[in-house]
Amino acid sequence: MNQPSEWDEFLARHPQAHILQTREWGELKSRFGWEAHPVIEGEAGALVLLRRLPFGRSLAYVPRGPLPACEPSIAQLLPALDQLARSRRAVVLFVEPDLPDSQSLRTGLARVNLQPSRLSVQPPRTIVVDLSGREDDILARMKQKTRYNINLARRHGVLVHAVDDPQAFYALMQETTARDEFAAHAPAYYRAAFELFSEHDRVQLLFAEHAGRPLAALMVFATGTRAWYFYGASSSDSRQQMAPYLLQWEAMRWARSRGCTTYDMWGVPDFDQPALESGFTTRTDGLWGVYRFKRGFGGRVERTVGTWQRVYAPALFRAMMFALRLRRMEAV
Repeated sequence: MNQPSEWDEFLARHPQAHILQTREWGELKSRFGWEAHPVIEGEAGALVLLRRLPFGRSLAYVPRGPLPACEPSIAQLLPALDQLARSRRAVVLFVEPDLPDSQSLRTGLARVNLQPSRLSVQPPRTIVVDLSGREDDILARMKQKTRYNINLARRHGVLVHAVDDPQAFYALMQETTARDEFAAHAPAYYRAAFELFSEHDRVQLLFAEHAGRPLAALMVFATGTRAWYFYGASSSDSRQQMAPYLLQWEAMRWARSRGCTTYDMWGVPDFDQPALESGFTTRTDGLWGVYRFKRGFGGRVERTVGTWQRVYAPALFRAMMFALRLRRMEAV
């Protein structure tokens, strides 16, 4: 990654930056097929990820940026982003602002010649748990059944520990993916993520165990006052122990211990609140199962403005979307 010290200095002026805009995230993606390029223009900046495509082409992607998170930053940075993208013969630039969805923002993005994309790299809709107040306050905001399951796990003797063993996490992840039929990263990816973010205490790997046997695990990340739950895994055995509920609660407690006031549970179906509430009891496809679980923790459903694009080679872009099926482009 180019000029990490300059980018770190820039990030120090933006402590609420999304974790996908950090130097560590750029270094992680650089180990797995991307190139990370921080772009700074005055008081605005963005971490840009570039991925090579066939025939000397590339695509450019700004995950949850730019910084600061506001419409003027996007307008200010676009000439520099255009220059970088064109110098790398990018077919398209994808921008995923870390901004709440609104019609006024959509109008502003269209005004600077960005187009809404059919592609969603990261999930646009999520559940964010408020960690402010006392622990009893946070628990009181949860659904009664979730509080019950947290206490049930404790009564069953489930214990949660911090573990420095990404390989053990991956072993549990393999069981999860086989059962729930979703894709996972390679073991080296989780190991690299843990090592890179451990350097400044921005990650914790937690295992929930019963009688020495791992039942669930997760990796939680944090920067500034924000925390994110990106990766989780669970065993098919002893599901009546309710280990994932206690595990999430302990992840929130870790986030609070380092000053976080929000906990992003990262990814629910992209429907508004009424549709989510009417659909979760009957649907199990896609992210519906995780919504059923996550909704119990008392967070609020939030949606970012989604992915926007600037296309430089229209014919190649259409071919790329068809041939590479970019809707499967690697998320977190």
